[in-house]
Amino acid sequence: MSFPTVRHRRLRRTAGIRNLVRETVLNVNDLIAPIFVTHGTNVRKEIPSMPGVFHLSIDQLDAELDEIVSLKIPAVLLFGIPETKDAIGSSGFAEDGIVQAATRHIKKRYPDLVVVADTCLCEYTDHGHCGMIHVENRDGHIHAEVDNDESLDLLVKTAVSQAEAGADIIAPSNMMDGFVQAIRAGLDEAGYSHIAIMSYSVKYSSAFYGPFREAADSAPQFGDRKSYQMDPANALEALRESESDVLEGADMLMVKPALAYLDILRMVRDQFDLPLVAYNVSGEYSMVKAAAEKGWIDEQAVVYEMLLGMKRAGADMIITYFAKDAARWLQ
Repeated sequence: MSFPTVRHRRLRRTAGIRNLVRETVLNVNDLIAPIFVTHGTNVRKEIPSMPGVFHLSIDQLDAELDEIVSLKIPAVLLFGIPETKDAIGSSGFAEDGIVQAATRHIKKRYPDLVVVADTCLCEYTDHGHCGMIHVENRDGHIHAEVDNDESLDLLVKTAVSQAEAGADIIAPSNMMDGFVQAIRAGLDEAGYSHIAIMSYSVKYSSAFYGPFREAADSAPQFGDRKSYQMDPANALEALRESESDVLEGADMLMVKPALAYLDILRMVRDQFDLPLVAYNVSGEYSMVKAAAEKGWIDEQAVVYEMLLGMKRAGADMIITYFAKDAARWLQ
């Protein structure tokens, strides 16, 4: 049958009807709010390229946590800005590291708030890469590369120290081959078989990370991350990466960034049945904030449409710097 018997507008006629037939729903339980914790005291410093997002010292966390909990956002994702950095990122797996200390503080104040710990080395290494650097002399020229297998031991140490501090979920974002297998084995051996791994399974070498690198002070000091993060031109590779993580014991998969990779979200959703996370990254956030400040777009409407698109593409959860704003609007 076709027009005039079929009239699609009948199901769009009123708000009540539209609510009844809505296929995709965004709610506050889908949201994870990132937090940048830093050393020092009395630090609440807005990140210039990310309006409304702050560097917070641990003594300034409580107001942020109170707001997040009052909005019923179920989870936070912790990134740390350490006081010191070195070649192996040792402050990332130190017992008194910034993420470890923040985790203990959060779990003491709000035991039921889910703490997701980002597990990478780039914020803690003086060279800004996500793993150990191997330097060699080739025909009189110095070459530096990220050593995949040596990096795994450090990532395991980091994950175990975060679990010991009380993190509920370990979220490794380094894109080393075999990182899920290594971290799963390390957590199990240390007695943390109950701690879930939210793997950054599909992480592209993206231009959308610019503001985050300012926020996390994690820009590489030489070269780039194209040898371990994915080429934005590749889609099938995303399935291979995801399959490896599933086989190695990941509990959740992630696609990062989200907005330019909705096709990848859908591909991963169709292929695997693990919970799927979309990361609405810093560049996506900052573009909307800048356009909204100019009065060029309706921020609330655009953010809702973006996040709804990520859900429609297959995401079960969304990490977003809009988490608090979205939670207010959804109320």
